[in-house]
Amino acid sequence: MFEKAILSLIFLLLLVITYSVFIGTVDIRSHFFPLLQSTAQSCSAPLRVYMYDLPRRFHVGMLDHSSPDGLPVTSENLPRWPRSSGIKRQHSVEYWLMASLLYDGESEEREAVRVSDPDTAQAFFVPFFSSLSFNTHGHNMTDPDTEFDRQLQIEILEFLRNSKYWQKSGGRDHVIPMTHPNAFRFLRQQLNATILIVADFGRYPRSMSNLSKDVVAPYVHVVESFTDDNPPDPFVARKTLLFFQGNTIRKDEGKVRAKLAKILTGYDDVHYERSAPTTKSIKECKLHGHSQNILHHTVLASLFFSYMKRTGDTPSSCRLFDAIVSHCVPVIVSDRIELPFEDEIDYSEFSVFFSIKEAGQPGYMIDQLRQIPKERWIEMWQHLKSISHYYEFQYPPKKEDAVNMVWRQVKNKIPGVQLAVHRHRRLKIPDWWSI
Repeated sequence: MFEKAILSLIFLLLLVITYSVFIGTVDIRSHFFPLLQSTAQSCSAPLRVYMYDLPRRFHVGMLDHSSPDGLPVTSENLPRWPRSSGIKRQHSVEYWLMASLLYDGESEEREAVRVSDPDTAQAFFVPFFSSLSFNTHGHNMTDPDTEFDRQLQIEILEFLRNSKYWQKSGGRDHVIPMTHPNAFRFLRQQLNATILIVADFGRYPRSMSNLSKDVVAPYVHVVESFTDDNPPDPFVARKTLLFFQGNTIRKDEGKVRAKLAKILTGYDDVHYERSAPTTKSIKECKLHGHSQNILHHTVLASLFFSYMKRTGDTPSSCRLFDAIVSHCVPVIVSDRIELPFEDEIDYSEFSVFFSIKEAGQPGYMIDQLRQIPKERWIEMWQHLKSISHYYEFQYPPKKEDAVNMVWRQVKNKIPGVQLAVHRHRRLKIPDWWSI
């Protein structure tokens, strides 16, 4: 009888504990698996970022020349990105990342927050507008203004090397945007260890930039986002099968584009435009009173939108993101391309891919597009509408917009960064495993 009473008591106790765990009053994980709990909390918490306080000439001084160079930048005096910037806007990721750290208001589920104490930071943001510096201080190596861009790079490197936090990690936990393919072009090889925010890896050797440490960010789209896109039959509403844009006289790849232009000639429902979006064309379109810029009137009437990049450039293009925010199914012609947020987004669900060889076969690309049934196209179109907010750069930042998505990617790199830093401190032979 005594043994039965003990067994009954144990059974009752187990029943009470099980019920408590089920309704949430007892957290078994916090008692027996504290490491799992702390890991989950660290994954959900925003990334703690320390932003260096640099003189304005390194960042917003390129947008606002009237303020003193030593005036600290705050959310109150932050210059707004100029609407008249034209094609320069596509490389403005650096501006939106800096603005998000300056924002001191409430924001739902922010992926990164600024900290004032560098000893508490998980990452260090270097607010040097390297892309805007290239666009502002001379595009040609022979341009005298180019020397100013080079001097800024020299000063940044000197500043960082004198920072004990740079020295502590070898720069591995420092974040530097370089979305223009020519950004930081003079001294970029000296930043191999840092977390680079790039548009692609087209101009970078593997020894400098790779997916294990760097973040691929989308270009900032230059067309206006399509928000009123609810026609009764979207497939029928778009009369053009394919809109293809490319500059046929641009360097080596112009020959391939010229061949493709010849292949696409003769199709009534294919629109080939031998041009590229430029600051001048965007401004001219706005002057004529169009609510959308130069691409939109054609993109919005097309089922598919395609582009092709030459080998020497970054394989990606702002046109891809123009197509996404226009809810026009992208047709990507590229042999080598890295896409943003690909650990979370499956581009095959809303894009069509062709190699350059496939696109160069007469009739092949058009035949493949014609075989895509209406139901499949509508699925891709609906998917585009559901994910297009991931490509919006805005201030203040919003939940799961492009700014927060980029910071989330940076946050995902931090465990690997910490591994590299810890190994670097104790290794006698650096990277011995790869020798």
